Order: sequence, then C-alpha cells, then structure tokens
Amino acid sequence: MLNYNLTKTLLLIFCTALMLAGCKKDGANISPSTYQAKPHVAGQPYQIGFYTVESNGVKELQTAVSKVGDQPVSLNMTFDTGSGGLVVDAQGIIPASMITSTGFSFPGDSVTINGVTITNHTTFIAYGANASTLSKVYGNLAYADVAIGDNNGSVTIKRLPFFLYYKATDANGKAYPAHEFDVMGVSSEYDVTFGNGVYITSPFLNFDPGPGLTRGFKIAALNAGSFTKQGTYVPAVTLGLTSEDLTSAGFHIVPLLQVEGQGYAPIVRGTVAYNGKSYSANLIFDSGTSPYFYLEDPNWNSAQALLNSNTNVQVSVGDKFSYNYTANAATNPTLVENPFVARGSVSVISLNFFVNNEYLLDFDHHQLGLKNK
Repeated sequence: MLNYNLTKTLLLIFCTALMLAGCKKDGANISPSTYQAKPHVAGQPYQIGFYTVESNGVKELQTAVSKVGDQPVSLNMTFDTGSGGLVVDAQGIIPASMITSTGFSFPGDSVTINGVTITNHTTFIAYGANASTLSKVYGNLAYADVAIGDNNGSVTIKRLPFFLYYKATDANGKAYPAHEFDVMGVSSEYDVTFGNGVYITSPFLNFDPGPGLTRGFKIAALNAGSFTKQGTYVPAVTLGLTSEDLTSAGFHIVPLLQVEGQGYAPIVRGTVAYNGKSYSANLIFDSGTSPYFYLEDPNWNSAQALLNSNTNVQVSVGDKFSYNYTANAATNPTLVENPFVARGSVSVISLNFFVNNEYLLDFDHHQLGLKNK
C-alpha cells in the first residue's frame, strides 16, 4: 500500500505486518506444467481468483502468476488493492548471470531475454513505516507478456510494463530471500513513474473485457473460514463490470480524484467514529495490509497506541455505506496515531474488511464501489 500523504513519495507499506509480525508467504504451490489458460469470451465478465492464506494471525491474498515472458514460473504474489503495478523479483525469470547486487548486467539501453525486455530506467521502492522498518527494493522498468492466474482461471496481459527488481534489503542492508516482495498492485494509481513517462499501474487496467463491459474488477466477500496456512483457492475476482454492477447491484459508488503523476489513487473521503468521537478521514481499503488497521486521528494527543480491545469502530462513506468492527488485539488490532506526527493522512482499513464486504474498481470512469455482504 502506498503511504499517501498526497505528495509524491515512494514510501510504501506492503503487508504492514512487517512492522510487528512479519509477512510470511505459505501459499499453495502452482505447477506451471498443469497451467492452461481458459479462453475469455469478449463481452462476458471473466472470473479469476486468489489463494486466501493465514499464518501466525497474518492474512494474505496471493495471486498466482504462471508465466512471465517465455518463462513458466510458479509465483504467489500479494494481491494488493492499496497499490498499482506488478513488482516481481528477477530470480528465475532471467539468467542468474545477468543479476548482480548493483543492477542488471546488459549492454546498451535495453535487452530482451526469455521474452522479457529490460530497460535501463532504474529506481527503487521503499517499504515500511519508519527508518527502523524501512526495506528497499531496487530494479528496472521491464515489459513482458504476463499470465495472471493458474489452471483455475487466468488472463494473459500483453507487453505489460512492470517493475523487475534485482535486490531487496532490510533497514540494515541485509538482503531478503528471492521473491519476498512480489506484489500484484491492482489499483489505478501509479506505483512508479519513470523518467521516460512510462508508469507502473494495475495489470487489470490493460485487460479489455470486450463490448458492453467497463474496464475494472469487483471482489466478492470472502469467507473467514477460507484462510488456511496452505491457502484456499477462492474465485472472488471478476474482470469486466456490467451496467448493473455500476447502477443497481447495491454498490455505493464514489468518484476518485486524480493526483498529478500518481493516477487515480483508491482513496475516498469518509468518517471514522470510536469511543464517542468522530473525525473526517481519507480512507483506503487495502487488501495488502494485515493484520493492523491504522487510524489517522487529527485529535489524537499521544504517541501511536493500540485501541483497547472491544472498542467499536465505525467507518462510514457518505450516508449509504458503513463498516463496523470491534478492535481486538488478536483479530482486529487497531493503531491510532496523529497524522501530523506520523506524517500520513490516510486511515488504512485492512484486509479484514474484505471478509464481509464487496469491493469494486471502475477504471473507465475512475470510481470505487463498496458494498456490505
């Protein structure tokens, strides 16, 4: 999830549990040998899914990626509504001889290997909440055909611009294991904009559902019991939105604002209420943050602290949508902080939101939808 202070930064909070619990990937194994793309019929919504994983109290949605360029792979990537863009480790995708601790080794401005075009446009993305938790991922702008999904359902996005990284390090400079920070950011914001004007955003934005459908996706409410250590496949994602989805299916539709150089970030204006008080808030419903909720309360006068267990929290967007949950250290830990101290301005509603609610993102009309189950 991008750290939204509504200025251009590259500080991301990916799987915010890294701060206190660590983000472990124990998802189901995907066998490239059994992978077969199911055909998409233009003009009909297309269903794919992810694996619902839980380890040590941390939930995660993992999307399979079965092919990058010409290379069959077996990747489980975090499905993240709080960021936009495919971020993937180069290990196993291009020859190891091309990957060094200081960058990719190739002559000229670009090279194509295994169906992956790597350019000389470089940058880094930082993950974490502060200096002590800061991790960095270093890489280049790349292009490839990418198969998202597995034999349960998949789509191939042609010549997708993405961030291919060669190194990821923790706050002390220690290298992480390969593919530790692989992310499938599905929102319509830009994770990275390179000097040549190319940006990294949701792969689904490049998916054409065909006539009569709107570019975008919706996520069905998840079953809390589906989260397992080995991962349970849930066909919860529908690509391509119908007119009914946008008008009569019960979604509360909210327009998104464009931020210069950052696309349409999935932030909506709402209200947060707890302990008899309320405040106006910028909100993001972020499937890539677990297990913590983050409430940026401008009236909070102390240091960051956990809400007491059994505190009722109500999150409202307009007068047609509300989400209520009970703060609990075990299942819904909620950190409250003052945004002027924390230098953040967006309250983060974590993955637990998606268990009992539906979510929609409309790329063509730049709007977001929320719906109670």
